[in-house]
Parts: sequence; structure tokens; C-alpha cells
Amino acid sequence: MTGRSTTARIEDYALLGDTLTAALVSRDGSIDWFCVPRFDAPACFAALLGDVENGCWKIAPAAPVHRVERQYIDGTMVLQTRYVTDKGEACITDFMPHGNTTSSIVRIVDGVSGKVPFEMDLVMRFDYGSAVPWVEKADAHTLTAVAGPDMLVLRTDAPLVPQDHHTGSQFDVGPGDRVVFVLSHQPSNEPLHPAFDAVAELTRTQAWWDAFASRCPEVGPWSAAVKRSLVTLKALTYGPTGGIVAAPTTSLPECIGSERNWDYRYCWLRDATMTLYAFMNLGYFEEAGAWREWLLRSVAGNPEQMQIMYGLGGERRLPEQELAWLNGYEGSRPVRIGNEAATQTQLDIYGEVTDAMMQALRGGLPRHRRSAAIAQVMVPFLEKAWQGKDRGIWEIRGEPRHFTHSKVMAWVAFDRLAQAPDGTTDWPADAGKGAGKDAAKGAGKDSGKDDALWRARCRATADQIHADVCREGYNIELGCFVQSYGSRELDASLLQLVLTGFLPADDPRIVRTVDAIESTLMCDGFVQRYASDSGADGLPPGEGTFLVCSFWLADVYVMMGRRDDALALFERLVGLCNDVGLLAEQWEPKAGRMLGNFPQAFSHIGIINTALNLHRGQTGRGGRAHGVSDADA
Repeated sequence: MTGRSTTARIEDYALLGDTLTAALVSRDGSIDWFCVPRFDAPACFAALLGDVENGCWKIAPAAPVHRVERQYIDGTMVLQTRYVTDKGEACITDFMPHGNTTSSIVRIVDGVSGKVPFEMDLVMRFDYGSAVPWVEKADAHTLTAVAGPDMLVLRTDAPLVPQDHHTGSQFDVGPGDRVVFVLSHQPSNEPLHPAFDAVAELTRTQAWWDAFASRCPEVGPWSAAVKRSLVTLKALTYGPTGGIVAAPTTSLPECIGSERNWDYRYCWLRDATMTLYAFMNLGYFEEAGAWREWLLRSVAGNPEQMQIMYGLGGERRLPEQELAWLNGYEGSRPVRIGNEAATQTQLDIYGEVTDAMMQALRGGLPRHRRSAAIAQVMVPFLEKAWQGKDRGIWEIRGEPRHFTHSKVMAWVAFDRLAQAPDGTTDWPADAGKGAGKDAAKGAGKDSGKDDALWRARCRATADQIHADVCREGYNIELGCFVQSYGSRELDASLLQLVLTGFLPADDPRIVRTVDAIESTLMCDGFVQRYASDSGADGLPPGEGTFLVCSFWLADVYVMMGRRDDALALFERLVGLCNDVGLLAEQWEPKAGRMLGNFPQAFSHIGIINTALNLHRGQTGRGGRAHGVSDADA
């Protein structure tokens, strides 16, 4: 199989994971992406962003294949791929054992009928496909590959043949025949780690995933989609710290052939609120607690230094660089690692963090001392900072603006703190400073309680921001809210005005804004983030529809009482999932294919939260929206 090309579409991949890292395996049996020892480490299989010579591992029938059927064992990350060929049928079971200190990929080939010939092609390359390792046999059934600090170890009873820096194998399987391959990573300076029983690991790993997924409640007709999304979120969790990556990949393009290629193997604060909401509403309080712990560790410190994203352990430095030796997915260059957006000012994150902390309290998680300390230092900073420009939720690389969504999320921070229950935050003695006479009066003439004074101070600032947004973020001529102050552009993030409780769903300004989004940003039934040809983001135009925006619209439909519209949109969205229930970041309606990094946590959070809203017949006000400010334009 030397010289073969990789042509799989994004939706042709399935995810393998062990809560340390992940791998992507295509329908044709090729693992084209695998980073070790963790999600954001250099890839040893990088064919996804280059070609075969950048590393991959393919096991597939040598006979012509008539049909491929894939499925995860229910509630697990154990993948089964059934091949129907001229010679018979066979099945490959792929999984990553859970609970070990280092990662392995196990591939078990079972014969079902007839006698099916198979070929294996293993191309090991380190440092994103740039480093060819030193390969040698440790014994008759063990192969090692070393490059610098990393070692891959392949164990199998199948015959192995070296050829042009590839390792090949040919074998047949009939009914009852089984061939097992185990590829493990370990530090190269350590003695060879002992082998393990792959079949026993399969049983143990399947049981672990099943125990996790079995706690997922029924969510009506969408129970299977919700459970698969929940398992996917768990697979995107870095177990040692609780951090959840936005996606396990980098540089899968938002437009084929474009430079809109970003590294998503990090943890975004923006995801925190919706992730907490999803976990807690499904009863997964341990996972919600671990995510909150990661969040509060990562953001601790000077509020001016709060970043929009961090590494898996809370690392701050995520320098962006381009990998010139990789041609990119279907020629989409550059391939980037690291993410320059980590250094951007994005004011919405302060609202996201505050909302996440309040969501945790409302969901029943115990109070956390660090959250009080963070709020104490964040409020004085944000009282001034909200008035500035930023780069917004979409992390534009153009000039900063007064983005409406960013101001709304600053309002969320003060609104949520104004509603915090007594004793939540241990406010300082000068809590009421800066609240103004009216706010101080509102705290109660004789109360003298720091909590009440602080809440009044936060409410006064929330009302100030609310009035500013309704005045500056609303275009009277267009009759709707707009992307940024003074602009005429629409933006899907304006849907958050409803979802956060900034304005009620039946407010005429909201109704007209939703109408404008439907008429301007809808593309074949799905929602674009914004008009990419406006030049606001500083990038060449063109991208797919950003899937989470369509979930937001479905949620808004529920809140507006448009249940039939919500159902229709949600069913279209769930219908985009690939054959194993996974969604990427974007969908290109005209080409009918997925775009962007895959699978995307945001998209799967959307499945969970919208399904819950529809199933329970409740609005976002029972979750994220805590009430609407009394302020008005």
C-alpha cells in the first residue's frame, strides 16, 4: 500500500479516545491523526493534514470492498467496522484502553465469513510527520520506533515486513480467526513497558465507558444522539486536569483551500457555561465539578491577564506557528499549531466565567472559595474594561470593535453577580463603593450588609451596560440589533441576547433581529456566523455554516414559542451527524459536507442542550437565562 493517498472526507472519520488523547480512523481503516502523549502534543500520524508519508496506520481488506458498516458499541468509544468483500466478511474493532498512564491503540481483526485477505501499512512519523524514527525489532512479535523522547511499540503475531520506511503485513482471516495489533506510546528513555492482554483490556474499557454512559437519562426521541454527544465530550476531556478540548484536531479548514485553519486542541473559557449546563442537566456532577476546578485554576490571578483559552493543564503560552512541510487538508494551507487568539482581548469571557460559576451554584455544586476571590478582583476591572473594544466571540484578526455580543456578556457578569445569594462571594467591606447613590439606597437604608451593597453596585453597572447596548447596538434604520456599534452587519451571536436573558424573546427588537438573521444569515436552512465577505474578521471570505449558531436559533425558537420551527431545525442538525453520530464545527450546504475541526465539542454541546430544551418543554430561562434586567433603552 506504499504510495497510496488519503482522500477521506471529514465526516468519514470516527474518533478513538482514552481521556488522554485521541485518534481519527477513516471508513477505509486508516488512522490518519494521532497525537501523543496528549491532545495538544505533536502528531505521530499526521496524514490527515498531509499525505501517507506524514504518518498513518491502515488495516483494510485486500479484496474489493462492497460495503462498509460502522458503529460504536452503544455508550462506548469502542468502534466496530464491518467490511463486506468479494471474499467474505470481516470486522475490525478499534479502541484505546482507558485508565493507563500512557496511550495505546488496539486493533482486532475478526473473520466473520469466507476467507478475507488483509493488508496492513504502518507509517510511523514523529513531530507532525517530519521525523522518521529509528525502527528495530525487540523480538519476533515486537517492533519499536524511536525519535527523540518518543517511542512507539507495535506488538502483533502477524508477520511484519519492512519496506521504504513503512512496516507492512499480509494475512487472511476466516470464521473464528482473530489477529490482534497493539500500538503503544511510551517515553523512549524508559525500559520497554510490559505487554497487556488486548482482549481483557477491551472488556475492561467497554465496561468503563458503559458505566459512564448508563447514567445518561432518557431525552425522548433524541436519547441516542444525546448519549453519543455526552460520550464524545467525555472523550474530549483530558482526564488528569478535567480540561475539555474544543476539538482533537488542528487546521481542518473552514473553507477548502482557505487559510481559515486553526488549532482547536485547547480549552476555551467560552465553552465553560454550556458545558457545565449540559453536564449538570444530565446529572453528571462529577464531570461538571472537574471542569469547574480546571476553570478556576486556569483563570486565577490578575483579571487583566485572563485569557480566552488555555492549555489542557491551564498553560498560558500557546504560540502559533505554521508547519510548512504539511500540505494541509485537501491543500488548505497553512497548517497551524498553537493559537494566536489566546493573546486577544475578548470581553465576553468575563461573563462566561461568571455565568459558569453561578451555573455551578444553581446546579448544586458546593461553593468554591476561589470563585469568590476571582469575582472580587474581576468586578473593579470589568467596570472599566467593558467600555473598550475587543476582538469578539469569533476571534477576528481584523481591527478591534465594540461588538454587541461582548457588551452583552459583560452585562451577564454583573447581572449574575447582582443575583448571587448571600454568602456566595464574601464581598469586601467597601463593596458598595462606586455603586452610586441610587444603588446604595436600593441596598437598604439601614441594612449595612456588604452583600446587598455589592449586589446593588453590580446591578447599577448591569443597567448601565444594558442601556448602552440598547442604544448603540441597535440600528434604528434596520430595526434590529447589529454585530457591532455603528455597523449594519448581522451576527448569529446576537441570538445570545435572548439565551442569556438580556431581553425577553417576545421583545419587538428581538423578534425583528431574529427575522433579520433568518433573512440574512440563513443558508439552505442553517445559520452562518456572519457575512464573511464584510471584511470584519480580516480574513479572505468564505466558510461553511457554523453549527452551534443553528442550535442557538433552535433554542431561541423554543423560547419564542415556535416549537415546530425548533423541531424542524433540530432534526436537520441531528441529521447532519455522520454514521457514528459525530459532528464537525461547520457544514457546507452547497457541497453537502462537513468543514472545520472534528469532532467539535461546541456542536455536541448544542445537541445536548437543545434536546433538553425541547424534551423538557422549557426555555433557556430555566438554565442559562437568569432573568431580564429592568433597564431599557
